[in-house]
Amino acid sequence: MTKRFAAFLLLVTFLANTPAALRAAGPEGFDLVITNGRIVDGTGNPWFKGSVAVKDGRIVRVGRFDASGAMQVIDAKGQIVAPGFIDVHGHTEDIFDNPTAENFVRMGVTSIVTGNCGGSVTDVGEFLGRFRDRPLAVNLATLIGHNSVRSAAMGTENRAPTPDEQKKMNELVEKAMREGAVGFSTGLIYVPGTYSETEEVVELAKAASKYGGTYASHIRNEGNEVVEAIKEAINIGEQAGMPVEISHFKISSKALWGQTPTTIGLVEDARKRGIPVTVDQYAYTASSTSLDARLPTWLLAGGREEGKKRLADPPTREKVVKEMKEWLKNAKFKDYEFAYVASYRENPEFNGKNIKHITKLARGKDKLDEQIEQILEMYGKGGAQMVYQQMNEPDVQNIMRQPFTMIASDSGVRRFGSGVPHPRGYGNNARVLGRYVRELKIVSLEDAIRKMTSLPAQTFGLQDRGLIREGFAADLVIFDENTVGDKATLEQPHQYAVGFSAAIVNGKVVFDGTKMTGEMSGTPLFGPGKKVVERPVVLP
Repeated sequence: MTKRFAAFLLLVTFLANTPAALRAAGPEGFDLVITNGRIVDGTGNPWFKGSVAVKDGRIVRVGRFDASGAMQVIDAKGQIVAPGFIDVHGHTEDIFDNPTAENFVRMGVTSIVTGNCGGSVTDVGEFLGRFRDRPLAVNLATLIGHNSVRSAAMGTENRAPTPDEQKKMNELVEKAMREGAVGFSTGLIYVPGTYSETEEVVELAKAASKYGGTYASHIRNEGNEVVEAIKEAINIGEQAGMPVEISHFKISSKALWGQTPTTIGLVEDARKRGIPVTVDQYAYTASSTSLDARLPTWLLAGGREEGKKRLADPPTREKVVKEMKEWLKNAKFKDYEFAYVASYRENPEFNGKNIKHITKLARGKDKLDEQIEQILEMYGKGGAQMVYQQMNEPDVQNIMRQPFTMIASDSGVRRFGSGVPHPRGYGNNARVLGRYVRELKIVSLEDAIRKMTSLPAQTFGLQDRGLIREGFAADLVIFDENTVGDKATLEQPHQYAVGFSAAIVNGKVVFDGTKMTGEMSGTPLFGPGKKVVERPVVLP
């Protein structure tokens, strides 16, 4: 048992055994009571019938009791009452520009961990402090990202840091942890993190570990070298003495489809050795990232303008084309038909179409050489956000069955109708509950909810979230297990999830089953480093 999990259980036990100070004197003192529901409390245990009472943003009673006289009563007859879902893999740095986060809330998400894949704000105190002037409908935590820290210290250069630059990065990470970051993230396929050696990352992870953080990694390779990349992530966490969380766990090379027993085995072996490793997953066979990810990382050093200069050199361009073809061959893809444009500012008519189709429209031909030239042209004009169909369904199902797998969207806050983004941003949690629980029975309802609630809370140290327990924050969702599901598709992603009748954040109903209510009751969620403060010296 890890120290973090032991602390989590200790808090649960303490709160469960001290309800008297938290309970209202009677039903007339409750702000909200949810009655007649089937309570799935987040532990993974079987559901039970009962009511949940809320007072001052906290759960104050769970069980069977008289709800008459409460200020507000919600009858959840025939429905599931669960803790609000915690999405541990968000990209929501712009959330204060779209504070309702409606695409998340309408699939049951009440808390988001952002700053993933190495990209985050670097001023965590200022970022989380925005709640004072711009409240949100959801709770928000953030990681401190390696790529952002490295860019601040040394730009996007392809080299090792100097001792002074390493020191500056360490200081930025420590400052972020003291300001409330919940951990340290990497995106080791992205510029400039891809240029780092393992030792650099270990030093930064150690800086976060001092403040109780988790190491969350978009690993260095999710395709043909995925085994080595998983081993590196586990090694970094082991050396730093901190929990490891591997982002969007997958196999994205057709050549390795069916090899999840090997990748899962690496996690299992680490856990047997006492290293607390978890993973997160979205419930789709398609991923989403930038068009730049299709290019050799050495080309991207120094930024887009430098990359364009390199491509203007014929021998360099030839080398890029050769490496792109080698990648396709090794991954067993014949061309870029698997690559769909989600958003391309230069020509929005490309949105929703794959590279092969776009090449035919733009160039009259769709052979591989023409597809590569089209990609290079689009890169030079600013790049694009993409959706890549690179995974297979049996691997997705195998990963979902694992007890250490969390459900996470890898999404940002969506602007309804804008672009053709990955549907996971609208339907991920609902898809798990509808397709993988109800239809395919890959996981039980109780375990799926655990993967969305208490396991994320435990992993990132959110000690009063993720369970329906007296004393815990009143983040709750109500849904119909028979109708819950996702509507969003790759072709038509802007469709909200269905089957949810309420989402409650810190005791306030933010979604009533048909619309957002306008309540902005979210709060910043801080990591344990925020509690580490210097005590003033008291002179006699």
